[in-house]
Amino acid sequence: MHLGVCSWSLCPEGPQDLIEKVGATELSAVQLALDPVRTSWGEDSIGRIREAGIEVLSAMMMMEAEDYSTLESIRVTGGVRPDDNWQRNLDCAAENASIAAAAGIGLVSFHAGFIPHDHDDPERDKMIERLAIIARVFNDAGCRVALETGQETARTLLSVLEAMSLPDVGVNFDPANMILYGMGDPVAALDQLAPHVFQLHVKDALPSSNPQEWGSEEPVGAGAVDWAAFFQVLRDRGISADLVIEREAGSQRVEDVIRARQLIEQYCQETNR
Repeated sequence: MHLGVCSWSLCPEGPQDLIEKVGATELSAVQLALDPVRTSWGEDSIGRIREAGIEVLSAMMMMEAEDYSTLESIRVTGGVRPDDNWQRNLDCAAENASIAAAAGIGLVSFHAGFIPHDHDDPERDKMIERLAIIARVFNDAGCRVALETGQETARTLLSVLEAMSLPDVGVNFDPANMILYGMGDPVAALDQLAPHVFQLHVKDALPSSNPQEWGSEEPVGAGAVDWAAFFQVLRDRGISADLVIEREAGSQRVEDVIRARQLIEQYCQETNR
C-alpha cells in the first residue's frame, strides 16, 4: 500500500510546478491526470516527474465538457452519458491509453457518469456498453480501469461491474464522493465494494441538508468520513490498494494535503502495530 497525492489537487501549472508542490507535501507518489500530458505537457513530462523521484501510481482521465457547477449539471454532462461527446471521449481514451501504455502506467480511473439504478432504463444499457468499450481500450493497452465511486450507490456500481464482467475493471473508492452525491454511507459502501477496490482516494466531506445540492468538501478529518471505521474495513477485508490524497476545494491545497498525509500515516502506523 503506497500513499500519494492526485496531481490535479495541487493545481500545477506544468510538470516542474507539480514536482515542487509534491515535494512540499513530503510525499513521493502521484496519481497523474493524463489530459494535461496529452494536450500540453507532452509525454516526456512523465519521465521528468519520475526523474525527480516521484512514483506514478496510476492515472486519471476526465470526460469531455463535464460541468460540476451543480448536481443537475453533472447528471446531464458527466461521464459517458452525453451522446454529443461520446466519440470525442472514445478518441481521448485511445490517446490516453497509448500514453499510459508507453509510460508503463497500469491503472487509469475515471467517472462513469450517473448510471440509472433502474435496470429497465434504456440509458443504463447504453452507458454500460460505452463503459465496456472504453475499458477494453485501456485493457488492450495493458491498463486496468477503476471507476470512481460516488455518482451511484454501491449496489448499482456492483451491478454494473457484474454486467460488464471484465476482470480488469474495478473501483477507485472515494468515501467523500458518497457523501457529496448523497449516495450512501461510505464505510458500508467500502465493505460492499471491497473485492473490487483497485485504489482509494483520501478525501472528506460534509453532507448537504438539501438532496438537490452538493455537500461540501472539507479537509481530511474535518468532514463526516469515519476514518477509524474506514481503516478498520481495510484491515478486516484485507484491502491493500494504494491510498491517494485528493483535495478539490480550498485555497491551501499543499497544507491540506500535508494534514491528510499526517492523519493517514497515523492510521497506517496503528494498523501495523
